[in-house]
Amino acid sequence: MHLMQKKPTVKNPPEQFTGDVYLDAIASPQDDTQRMVVAKVRFLPGARTAWHSHAHGQTLHITEGVGLIGTRDGVVLEVRPGDTIYTPPGEEHWHGATPEDFMEHLAMLDNAADPASTTTWLEHVGDADYHRP
Repeated sequence: MHLMQKKPTVKNPPEQFTGDVYLDAIASPQDDTQRMVVAKVRFLPGARTAWHSHAHGQTLHITEGVGLIGTRDGVVLEVRPGDTIYTPPGEEHWHGATPEDFMEHLAMLDNAADPASTTTWLEHVGDADYHRP
């Protein structure tokens, strides 16, 4: 067993996020047999990811605030603390805070064989998709 000291909080890049989004790494692979990655992600009001998908899917567990999660078919779910969302491999989606509230979630996913291909980032989410009822 070993203790892993907390790494500094990082601000996520504007190429992949709209607004202010902060990440704290929680878990990452410790040897060649592991693929799991976990992070705590905090979105300020109105902040959101760009459209993206994951090679092995993603699980999001909402811990605080009120969030939105949207898919390409136009579905936008409002999520609250205690809610858990699973997006299957390859499903293009976005997630973030509502315009009025911050949102925090745990993001859990498995790295692909090439970790650089774990997440495929696409275009930013436009206001029409973000404000969809």
